[in-house]
Order: sequence, then structure tokens, then C-alpha cells
Amino acid sequence: MAKELKELTKRAENYSQWYNDLVVKADLAEQSAVRGCMVIKPYGYAIWEKMQQQLDKMFKDEGVQNAYFPLLIPKSFLSREAEHVEGFAKEAAVVTHYRLKAADGGVVVDPTAKLEEELIIRPTSETIIWNTYKNWIHSWRDLPLKCNQWCNVMRWEMRTRPFLRTSEFLWQEGHTAHATAEEAQERTVMMHNIYADFCEEVLAIPVIKGRKTDKEKFAGAKATYTIEALMHDGKALQSGTSHNFGDGFARAFGMQFTDKDNTLQYVHQTSWGLSTRIIGAIIMVHGDDSGLVLPPALAPIQVVMVPIYKSDEEHNAVLDKMYALKKALEAKGHSVHIDDRDTLRPGFKFAEWELKGVPVRLAMGPRDIQNGTVEVARRDTLEKISEPLEGLEDRIIGLLDDIQKNIYNKALAFRDASIRKVDSWEEFKVEIEKGGFLLCHWDGTAETEARIQEETKATIRCIPVDSAVCMEEGKCVYTGKPSHQRVLFARSY
Repeated sequence: MAKELKELTKRAENYSQWYNDLVVKADLAEQSAVRGCMVIKPYGYAIWEKMQQQLDKMFKDEGVQNAYFPLLIPKSFLSREAEHVEGFAKEAAVVTHYRLKAADGGVVVDPTAKLEEELIIRPTSETIIWNTYKNWIHSWRDLPLKCNQWCNVMRWEMRTRPFLRTSEFLWQEGHTAHATAEEAQERTVMMHNIYADFCEEVLAIPVIKGRKTDKEKFAGAKATYTIEALMHDGKALQSGTSHNFGDGFARAFGMQFTDKDNTLQYVHQTSWGLSTRIIGAIIMVHGDDSGLVLPPALAPIQVVMVPIYKSDEEHNAVLDKMYALKKALEAKGHSVHIDDRDTLRPGFKFAEWELKGVPVRLAMGPRDIQNGTVEVARRDTLEKISEPLEGLEDRIIGLLDDIQKNIYNKALAFRDASIRKVDSWEEFKVEIEKGGFLLCHWDGTAETEARIQEETKATIRCIPVDSAVCMEEGKCVYTGKPSHQRVLFARSY
């Protein structure tokens, strides 16, 4: 482990390589035999499970129920909504046959088993879900309908990176149907806010809430709302989106209901999603040269204990104390692990748990038992102090809360220091090379948006919705035409 830790590339040397090293060495994921797909290892999946548990509760508190819809979508479904099919056509994986046959010591596709209609491995589920919803919704009494599914999707990628961009990834996708446009908009904003609260309160990642431009919005959506986070290398990451689809899919699939006046109306739809790419955000927002730094609210293991001993007698005495403390901490709702492996020395264990980002590490030996103390190390600051053993389980609660706040505040300070107002094109071209968010005026045209991206690789991450500093008159940073609000530019993943 010590040798592996030394091989973890420093962020300042090669940020991209540091990220790739950390994903592998912290046992989060590895490449699979299928190009563009990854194996999420138990520790990485445990992080995703913690996200699922907490986010799922937030959904259900707002009346959302979980369901599951098919992985395969008839190709004709994607053709019914023009913008939607155009947005995903280049990423679609297509199933054309349903059988193999033996040949030359192996297998080949049976040419006689061609499907009458090709099937698309879901890149997203709007079409299959709305085709189903039309059988569930008949009158205003059936609305609102609020379902979510946890599943995998496939979007064929040529360039991939673990978590950030893979052909197959895990996510949740919520889909709701409403009687009015106002209700749909209210739900869209509600889920947008839930994602922001989840990122800030659980993941300790500060985000900027905003609306996507028409160029950047989800294919087929009337409006897309996003939360944008800033990675430590100065690039932005779209971390969750909520979409208002209006009645577009309802019209495409002939989905109408009878309202209270006995009149046929089209339903209004929303969808919203957050994926495993958010694990990449956790790595890049909080990680350091020693490895992961996990916020306590998310960490699969919040407290790890490492016994230090030289004899079986000392070993048993230390373990007795540790198991008693473990029981007390678990009674307070904390996840605790005792690392009693006899194949590694304590120093190797310390390095491994630092690499994996466990918030608190406790070390105890015979001298600690004699003195009634324990060594407490916090991952966010790498500080170690000796604490009295008595009452430690109560103090750990406060320590974990402090670590959670400190991790968030550190990320917030970095993010805020990386936001600059820019008013000229020459300044823009200089500042964008430094990374971070640039608040600039924009003339509102797709042509200007495209030219800025072509010349600098920067995109409009969002039009902020809750920042008064953006609401001011000015001139477009590129064309000099009038503008009524600043928007957020950055290079992104």
C-alpha cells in the first residue's frame, strides 16, 4: 500500500492522471472487458448506495414512487419526438438480432433471426415511459403521476473516463405527469432544488443553480434546469438536471385526459436525473494528494479503528476496548469498521484508509488503554490528537459534523474565489485559460454562444436563477450588443 500510495500522481503534476490513479487505487472502479464500460467495485458502489438511500428518501418525501421500465425501446418510439431523436441518435446502441448460432468453434449472429423492428438500448426513458403512462392516465383523478426508476443507461462514447463519461452508467430518472403547465413547472423547480440541497448538504459540494440555454438544454425539453459544480482543476461539471417538457411527449404519444370540465387535455411532463458521474465530482472537489476525502454524510465507513499491539494479550485487550467503543458509536447511528488484518502493519493501514477518504481514524494500543486515551485522526485536515476515551462516542458526533462543514466551506471558498466578472472579449480569452467560472454578459443569440465555444471551448453552463449579482444591464462580452443579465461561462467535463 505504501508503494501504491507513492505512485499516486500529484494533482499539480498531472490532474487527469491523479484522477485516474485515485479511481483505481481507492478501489472505486476499474476498466471492464467492454470498451467504454466500467466495473464499479464494492467500495465505489457503497458510495453510490449511500447516495441512493438519501436521495431516494428525499424523492419519496415529495410523493414520488419507484418503478421500473424496459431496457429496450422500439426504434419507432424515438422517431415520434423530433428534437429528442436528434439529440440521441448519434449515441444510440442498436439491437438488430435476437439469436446466435454455433459456427467454426465459436458463435456468430444468426442472419435468420433479424428483428422486424430494431430495439434501442435506452439512452434515456422518456419515450417508453410516456407510451406506458398513456395507459395509466385517463382523467384528472389520475394526476399527478410521479414515478422514478433507478437503472442503467447506454450512450455510446468514443472518449471515456471512469464515472465522468462512460458508455454505460447508473442513474435515477424521475418522470412526472401533471394536469397544468403551472404544476409541471412547480415540480421542475422543486426537483432542481432537491438536487442542489442534496449536493450541498450531503455531498458537501457547493453548486450554482441555473437554467440551460436553448442550445444546451435536454433534447426535446421546453426548459432544462441544472446545478453546476466547480472541480479543483477549474472545470465545471453538470451535476444534476431537471427538465420541463411541456406537453411535447403527450402530443407525440397521443396522451390526453379528461379534466374536471369533461374536456380532453394534454398532460404536462417533467423529468429529472442524477448519475454516477457525481462520484467523479466528489473525487475532484474534495480529493487531495493523499487520496479521497469523503464527507461523513456520504462515507460508507465514517470511523475506522486500527489496533496496535505486540502480543496476543495486548491484541485481545485492545480489541475489547474497540468493540465496546464500536457498539457505542453504532448506537449513535455511525458506521464503524475495525481493521484487524494481521497481514499489514499499522502504518500501511493508516495510508490505505487515508487513500479511501474515511473521515475519522482511531488508533489504540496498550499505552492508550493504560492512559484512558485514543489517537484521533481527521481526514479533512490530516490532524492527529490524543483524546480521552471516556465519552468519546458523544464527541465523535460533533467531530463528524465539524468535518462535514469544513469540507463544504473549503470547497465553497475555492469556488467563490474562482468566480470572476469579465466585461471584454480580450479579458475573456485570458481569464478562461485560468479556469473557474466567468460571469459575463451575453446577447442571447445561439450564434454568439456557438462562436464563443468554437474560439475558446467555453460553454454557457447556465443562466443563474438565484443570484442577484447577475441581474444588471450591460453589453455582450463578444458582440457588444445590449444584455440584461450575466451568464455563467466555463470549460467543462
